[in-house]
Amino acid sequence: MEDMFKSYITIAWRYLRKDRPFTILNLVGLSTGLACTLLIYLWVTDELAMDHMHEKDSQLYQVMDNRHDKDGIRTMDATPALLARTLKEEMPEVEYAAGVLATSWYGKVTLSARQMTLSAKQEDIKAVGHYADKDFFNVFSYPLLQGNRDGVLADKKSIVLSRELALKLFHTTENVIGKTVEWEHEQPYVVSGIFEGDLPHSSDQFDFVLPMELFLDTHPWEKVWGRSEDPSTYVVLKQGANRAAFDRKIADLIKHKSQNTDVNLTLSTRLYSSGYLYGQYENGVQAGGRIEYVRLFSLIALFILVIACINFMNLSTAKASKRMKEVGVKKCIGASRMALIFQFLGESLVMTCLSLVLAVLLVKLLLPAFNSITGKQLSLLPDNQFVGVLLAVTLVTGLLAGSYPALYLSSFRPAVVLKGGLKTSMGELWVRKGLVVFQFTLTVLFIIAVLVVYKQIQYIQRKDPGFKRDHILSFDLPAMHEKATETLLADIRNVPGVINASGMDHRSLIGDFGGSVPYWEGMNPKEYFNINNIGINYGMIETLGLEVVKGRTFSRTLSSDTGEVILNQAAVDKMGIKNPIGMKLGIFQGDGMRTVVGVVKDFHFESMHKVVGPFALRLVSQYTRDMMVKIRAGSEQNAIGQVQQLYAKAAPGVPFEYRFLDDDFQAQYVAEKRVAILSEYFGALAILISCLGLYGLAAFTAERRFKEIGIRKVLGASVRGVVLLLSADFLKLVLIAVLIAFPLAWWVSNQWLSGFAYRTSIGVGVFLLAGATTLLITIATISFQAIRAAMANPVKSLKSE
Repeated sequence: MEDMFKSYITIAWRYLRKDRPFTILNLVGLSTGLACTLLIYLWVTDELAMDHMHEKDSQLYQVMDNRHDKDGIRTMDATPALLARTLKEEMPEVEYAAGVLATSWYGKVTLSARQMTLSAKQEDIKAVGHYADKDFFNVFSYPLLQGNRDGVLADKKSIVLSRELALKLFHTTENVIGKTVEWEHEQPYVVSGIFEGDLPHSSDQFDFVLPMELFLDTHPWEKVWGRSEDPSTYVVLKQGANRAAFDRKIADLIKHKSQNTDVNLTLSTRLYSSGYLYGQYENGVQAGGRIEYVRLFSLIALFILVIACINFMNLSTAKASKRMKEVGVKKCIGASRMALIFQFLGESLVMTCLSLVLAVLLVKLLLPAFNSITGKQLSLLPDNQFVGVLLAVTLVTGLLAGSYPALYLSSFRPAVVLKGGLKTSMGELWVRKGLVVFQFTLTVLFIIAVLVVYKQIQYIQRKDPGFKRDHILSFDLPAMHEKATETLLADIRNVPGVINASGMDHRSLIGDFGGSVPYWEGMNPKEYFNINNIGINYGMIETLGLEVVKGRTFSRTLSSDTGEVILNQAAVDKMGIKNPIGMKLGIFQGDGMRTVVGVVKDFHFESMHKVVGPFALRLVSQYTRDMMVKIRAGSEQNAIGQVQQLYAKAAPGVPFEYRFLDDDFQAQYVAEKRVAILSEYFGALAILISCLGLYGLAAFTAERRFKEIGIRKVLGASVRGVVLLLSADFLKLVLIAVLIAFPLAWWVSNQWLSGFAYRTSIGVGVFLLAGATTLLITIATISFQAIRAAMANPVKSLKSE
């Protein structure tokens, strides 16, 4: 058995070396297909592993807030601040519970530490962190390098630092416990622990953790049920607890605690680790999210591998005429069909193994660029799982690619092939043609998909978002007195090149702001809705270029209080009020009524996946820490330099970190842009692999019809006529593939575009461009071989007759 196996390998190696053009074509095609598959495998496994690293992953759940209104159910992850501790105290199924609120909601904060040496200097670091209940490190398995899980958040004056942040502040992680860290140069906190924060498969990256009590002390209204809902709530259920029964128990908890039975709000849970891939909800049910891209690229990997295998099948069967005597002789001396099948499968596996080696080298070479596109840090780690996948892919690819050639070649009858009487059967022709059609159908699908994704992204870029996002500088301010903020804003407005400047209480105009339920006199409590809202300073509407369609903007000369609000048109439409100007509106329960002074045209504060929803702009000048500065085009460099000087004067020692509002807008579509870029590359590789197979088939067709072409030329056939003769069959197959691909591509494209509330039309032009591109690529691929055969001297082909 061992000798037979060695014999198969030896024969396969000799054959591959003998027919080098065939070997090179298959090697390039298979290795390219395998490299694409391996890259996608690394990305998919990384995506599937996200947030599964916590010790009690199967018991860890996030509590979700389901708000029922006349439009359906809107699911959010914002819950009351008291919910976590209430669940821990009142629900026996709960082992641990923690409320968590990211400080990034307010922008980056400044932390500093004073070393106790004469040569030490102030260290100012901008960082983001969490307010969290004391069970945080029991709920989540971030490794504590120093400190105790149960005690690091027990004292409201404590702070837990990540290892990276501790190194930045103290230049060491040794003997840091007990040292003081200052928040915004004002509030001192004592370091109670150090944790390992840079976990590769965690979607939640943060630098420090503060006790939730600190947040509640500065936001006392959060202690009132139904007053506000900001933190997220996470629970670890005890082993054996029934999640469905738990969901039923907590469903109406908020209504009972707030004693507000008019609001139809319920609670439910979702597995924490499922939130990364299944983050989207439709009418209260998890309906997808990033998992769609995981499925998409898994399908792309499969398609590319199948295309590469089809190349191998077609090229192997096309060359059957060169091996028919070999098969006939072996059968005459006693070789069984099974033995021949094993031989040809062995050749396929040898080719696949060689391709795998080249594919691994390609992946190693391409991985840095692939990481740059995907925003990940993937690496080739030879662990058991990866090696097992490599072996499985190699075996499946080798058997798939070699199965049809092995069955086909081993079926030759020795009496026929030794007489040279082998004829191509109609079945063989149909199989080969069918494989070519299938191959190019997938290729056309790739081309159309790339064009549609590109067109949708261009549509998003060009569509008016309802505000002026260009040349708007944004940066966070440290905590300072309201008068100091106003002075800084006034100074910034006087900078040459600055058109306007203002501030808001949120890090950006773009995002999901959680929202609240508005109320007004005469409203129907059963038809309530959720409204997103932010607090802004005077001049923000002008800075952002929001269009006031009714009433007025906020004005210092007309009002000195902060009891005013401006709505967008979607909010007015939802309320069903024709003229809201002057009416009283409550945004938060217990916050009092505000006067509506204006209505602005709808603007996209969320991505264009969603329809513009109700939005309120509250006048809150005392809490504006996120600055927006409108700069005249061409004056950016000088204006930013002067703004930085003013910032350094107002907040000495605090790093000046800025961004542009357009960057926030573009960040909403990072996933789509990555899909577009990766689709372009993988589509190009699919086309390359298909063209390699077509090139090989054209070469073997020209070789098989060498004498026929010679006779035709002797009888007067022109070079043009011979070229058309050789090209016609392939063009017909590609044209059939194009016609099959069009309806499939239309359906797939519409499925993808349905995820956008605002989307482009596909149009006939996309299909015409894809079809023309495919036909031109086909002509370019086969024309070289066709022209070469047509221009050959007929004497060479006929001298043996």
